[in-house]
Amino acid sequence: MAVNLVNVEAVSKVYGTRALLDGVSLGVSEGDRIGVVGRNGDGKTTLIRMLARLEEADTGRVTHSGGLRLGVLTQHDSLDPKATIRHEVIGVMADHEWAGSAKIRDVLTGLFGGLDLPGFENGLDTVIGPLSGGERRRIALAKLLIDDQDLLVLDEPTNHLDVEGIAWLAKHLQERRSALVCVTHDRWFLDQVCTRMWDVQRGDVHEYEGGYSDYVFARAERERIAATEESKRQNLMRKELAWLRRGAPARTSKPRYRIEAANELIADVPPPRDTSELMKFANARLGKTVFDMEDVTVTAGPKTLLQHLTWQLGPGDRIGLVGVNGAGKTSLLRALADAAVSQGEIQPAAGSVTVGKTVRLAYLSQDVTELPGTLRVLEAVQQIRDRVDLGKGREMTAGQLCEQFGFSKEKQWTPVGDLSGGERRRLQLLRLLMDEPNVLFLDEPTNDLDIETLTQLEDLLDGWPGSMVVISHDRFFIERTTDRTLALLGDQTLRMLPRGIDEYLERRRKMIEAAVPTPAAAPAQAKPGVSAADSRAAKKELQKVERQLDKLSDKEGKLHARIAENATDFELVAKLDAELRELAGEREELEMRWLELAEDA
Repeated sequence: MAVNLVNVEAVSKVYGTRALLDGVSLGVSEGDRIGVVGRNGDGKTTLIRMLARLEEADTGRVTHSGGLRLGVLTQHDSLDPKATIRHEVIGVMADHEWAGSAKIRDVLTGLFGGLDLPGFENGLDTVIGPLSGGERRRIALAKLLIDDQDLLVLDEPTNHLDVEGIAWLAKHLQERRSALVCVTHDRWFLDQVCTRMWDVQRGDVHEYEGGYSDYVFARAERERIAATEESKRQNLMRKELAWLRRGAPARTSKPRYRIEAANELIADVPPPRDTSELMKFANARLGKTVFDMEDVTVTAGPKTLLQHLTWQLGPGDRIGLVGVNGAGKTSLLRALADAAVSQGEIQPAAGSVTVGKTVRLAYLSQDVTELPGTLRVLEAVQQIRDRVDLGKGREMTAGQLCEQFGFSKEKQWTPVGDLSGGERRRLQLLRLLMDEPNVLFLDEPTNDLDIETLTQLEDLLDGWPGSMVVISHDRFFIERTTDRTLALLGDQTLRMLPRGIDEYLERRRKMIEAAVPTPAAAPAQAKPGVSAADSRAAKKELQKVERQLDKLSDKEGKLHARIAENATDFELVAKLDAELRELAGEREELEMRWLELAEDA
C-alpha cells in the first residue's frame, strides 16, 4: 500500500476579497505524478507553496510524513549570486566523484548540453551573478535533480528550456522514483509525465485520473453530465477534444471513463482547420508572393547563422520553426520583418528577400511592448480598431475579442499597469490580431499564457486565413497550430522535417551520440560536384516538391473522408481506393525526388 506523503485538510486562502482556495482537501502518496492546471491567478502556485509549507494557510492544515525528503523548484531561485555553478550544483565533490556519477552526468548533459557546460564562458566555474534568469533557472533545476527526494514540487520547470531540454526532463522524471507535483502550461509535458491532474477552479480543486489528454476528455464528460447551459457546452474545449481524439489518438493513455459519451460530444465538430478553404482565402488576400528568399546569409554581429538560404513562405503556409538555441530562429524572422517594414529596402548581409506587395505583417516578439500604465485594457485594444474581420463573414468587436482572450467585462477596465505578465502577453497578442494582418510571426507566443488561454488562441488561429511562422518550445502548440515543421540544427541551413518534432529530436540525438559538435562555425557545403548555382536550383525545386506533397496530403484526406461517407457503396469505394493507390504512387515518386534534391541542396 502506498504511503501518504502529504495531507492537505480543509485548507483555505484569501487574498484581499478573493478566496483563492476554499476548504480544499487533497493528498499526495508515494508514486503519485500530479499535474496542476488552471487559469493564471486561480491559485495553482499558492496551492503548491502551501503543499510544500512555504506559505501558511488561513484555515485548515498541511501535514508531511515523518522524515519527508522534499525538493522544491519555485519561480524565484535562492542561488548565491557570488557563488559559481560548481559550488551551487556540485558542492564540495571532487571532479572524479561527480564525473563518476551517472545521474550527475545525465543531469548536466540534459540541461546544459555537456559536462563542460558549453553555453557558459567558464563552464562550471562561471559566477552566477551576471547570468540571465533562464540560465539561473536551469542551474536551480540541476541542483535539485542531482539529489534524491521522496517528493518533487516543481513550479513551471519547462520555462527557459528548449524542445530538446523539455524532452530530456520528461524522460528523466519518468525514470525517477520520487513522487511529483508539477505546475506547467506545457501540455505535451503533462501527457508524458503525469498520471493524475488537479484542476484549480474558482477556489476548488477537481481531481482527474490520467495525463492532460485524459483530463480534457474527463472534464468534457463531467461538464456534459452536469448539463450546464448550452452556451457553455458549446465552448467546452470541444475543438481540442476533437483534435486529440481524431488527430493524435496515440497521445492518450487508457481511458478511465465513457469514451462513447466523449465521441457523442464531438460528433458534430469538424476538423480544427479547413485547410483548402483557408488556402483559397489566403491566396485572395496575399496573391502568389509572400516572402521569397534567394541565396540569403543571416548574421548576428560577427557570427554567420544561415548561409545560401533559398526558401519561400507562400500564401496560407503555417510553419513551425524549431532549433538549437542560438542557431538563428529569431534572427531569421527579424531579417524577414526588416525587409517587410522597409518594403524591401533593408536586406540581409547577402542575398535578397522579395516581399509581396499585399503583405501586412504582425510580429509578436519575445519582448512585451510597454503601454501607458493608466490605459485601460479595452482602450488599448480600441486604439488599434473597434472591430476586426475574422474572414468568411465573421466579425468581432474589441470587447468580444477581449472576452475570448480571457478579459471579462470587468477586467477590460483594469489599468494596463495592474496586469500580470501573462495578461500583458495576452493583450499584446490581442492588439496584433486587431490590426487584421495577413502574415503572423509569433516568437514564443505561449510565454506566460495559461492552458485555457492557449486553447482559446489555438481556436482563434484555426480559422485565421494567412501565412504564419511560429517559434515555440511548446511542442503541443506547434503541432496544434501549424502544418509543417522546419528546423535549424546549427549547421547554417534550414531543413524540412516531414515527421515533425520527433524527427528533430532523433536528428539531435544522433548528433550527440556521434559525439560530433554542432557545426555552427563550419559553412554549409553542398554535395561534392554540385555547383552553388545547381544547389540553389535544387532548393527552389525542393520548395515546389514540398508544395506538391502538401496538395497530395489534402487530396488523400478528402478521399479517405469520401470512403468513410460511402462505406456501403462498394463500387464507389473500389473506385476511390484505386485513386488512393494512384496518389500513393505519386507520393512515393515525389518523396524520392525530395530526397535527391535535399542531397543536392
